[in-house]
Amino acid sequence: MLRAAALRCPRGAARRLSSSAAEAVAVAASPAAAGAQQRPYLDEGDWSYHREWWGEEDGPGEGAQTVFRRHSECGNGVVSVSSYPASRPASEHWPAMERWLQERNARLYPESAGADQFKILGYQWRVMRFNDHTRQSTAKVMTCYRTSGQRSLFLMQQPHVLAVPYIKSMVSAGLTTLPCSSYDLPQAASGQNDMKILCIGHGGGSLPLFLASKFRGASIHIVEIDPVVVSASIEAMGFPMSSVKGLSSESMLPADADDLLWGGIHDRIFLHIADAEDFIVNDSNQYDLVFIDAYDGDDVFPRKLWDADGTFMKNLEKKVHPVHGTVVVNLHSDSELSESGVASSNAQFHSIHPMGKHVSQVCRAYREHFGLVFTAAVPWLCNITLVACRDKAIASGAARLGLSRRDFVLGKVLSKSDMVDRALGLPFPCLAYVKNGFTLVE
Repeated sequence: MLRAAALRCPRGAARRLSSSAAEAVAVAASPAAAGAQQRPYLDEGDWSYHREWWGEEDGPGEGAQTVFRRHSECGNGVVSVSSYPASRPASEHWPAMERWLQERNARLYPESAGADQFKILGYQWRVMRFNDHTRQSTAKVMTCYRTSGQRSLFLMQQPHVLAVPYIKSMVSAGLTTLPCSSYDLPQAASGQNDMKILCIGHGGGSLPLFLASKFRGASIHIVEIDPVVVSASIEAMGFPMSSVKGLSSESMLPADADDLLWGGIHDRIFLHIADAEDFIVNDSNQYDLVFIDAYDGDDVFPRKLWDADGTFMKNLEKKVHPVHGTVVVNLHSDSELSESGVASSNAQFHSIHPMGKHVSQVCRAYREHFGLVFTAAVPWLCNITLVACRDKAIASGAARLGLSRRDFVLGKVLSKSDMVDRALGLPFPCLAYVKNGFTLVE
C-alpha cells in the first residue's frame, strides 16, 4: 500500500535515503556498477522509472488506460487497474522473449512446433488503485499473443521486477534477517531445502511471484480477503490464475496460459480467499517467513492484525518457526508520526496517515510476541518496514562483545546482505534498504 499523498508529506516524510545509503542505491542502479558487480540485469523497477507509472497525485493521470474497474464489497471501495507504457525492456530485446515463448510452446505441443508463433505487443506498468487515488500495488506486465488458436492473448507479470520501494525494503529486511538465525537461505534458493512463506495481503501479487521465482524450494501461501482484488490481479496484472483457491469466475485468458508462461512456478503458489484471522487459526503450516501488507480502501491496517491480545497475534506466534521464524510488516506511515502528540494534534497528518499514531503500539505488540523488533525507513515513500524475530537467536552475544543491542543486531543483519544479493541474483542492494533509518525497538 502506498498513497498518492506520499510525495507531498510534510517534514520530509516522502522519504530520502541517508547520504551513504543514497549513494549505495545510486551506484547499484548505474549500468557501470551493474557490470562491475555482475548483476544479472538492470533494475527495471528502479525508482528512477517511477514517473512512468506514478500518474497524478489524485488519480491515474493523462495517458493512463483503465483496464479493470469493479466495486468491492470488502471495504476497498472501487478497485481499478490503470496501464502505462513501460520503456524497458526496449523493443530490440523482445525477440529473445518471443523465442523463449516458442520454445516453451514447442515442449508443450510438439506437433505444432512450427505452426505457432509468438509476438510481443509490449510491456506496461499496471497500477491497482482503491477509490481511484490510493495506489495499492504496481507491477510490470508483458502482453503477447499466439498466432494460432482461440483465446491467444497472454498477460505475464514480470516476477523479477519490484517497482515499489517498500516491497524492496520488506524483501531486503526479511531475507537478511532470516539467515541470522542459522537458516540456510542459499539451500532454499537452489531448491535443496524446503521453505514455507506466508503473504497476508495480495494486491497485484508481485511479492509472492518474486519470492517463488527466487526460491525453488519455496511453497508460498497468500491470504487475501477481497475476491475483487484477486480478480484484478489475474485479469489485469498477469498473475497466474491456477494459483487461486475458491475463485469461481471464468477467466478470459487461455486455459494453458499458466503452464506456458510459468513452467511450474505457479504450482508452488496457493492463493486463499479468506480472512487472515480465520486462516491463521485453521492453518496447519509452520512458516519460515511471513509478510504482512494488508490495508483497506481507507488506508487502514486492521487492528486485529496487530492487537497483542487478539486471536491473530496469538496464533501467528504459534505458526512461525520457533527458532528462525521472521515476520515482516509494511506500515504505511511516516515514523515521525509515532512521536507522542504529533499525530493526535495535527489533523493534516491524521488525514494522510491514519496509522501514524499507532506505529509504536504495533511495534510493541509484535515485540511482545516475538522478542525482537526493528524498523527500517522506506526511501522516497511514507512507509516503514517492521521486522519481528526471535531475540535469543539474533541478539545473543551483544553483551559479550561489548556492543549495544542496536549496533549488534544491525551489524549481524547487514553482514548477510551480500550473501542474499548473490544467492538470489538481486538487481538492487539489500544493504541500503536495511540500514536506512534502522531503529531497534526497545
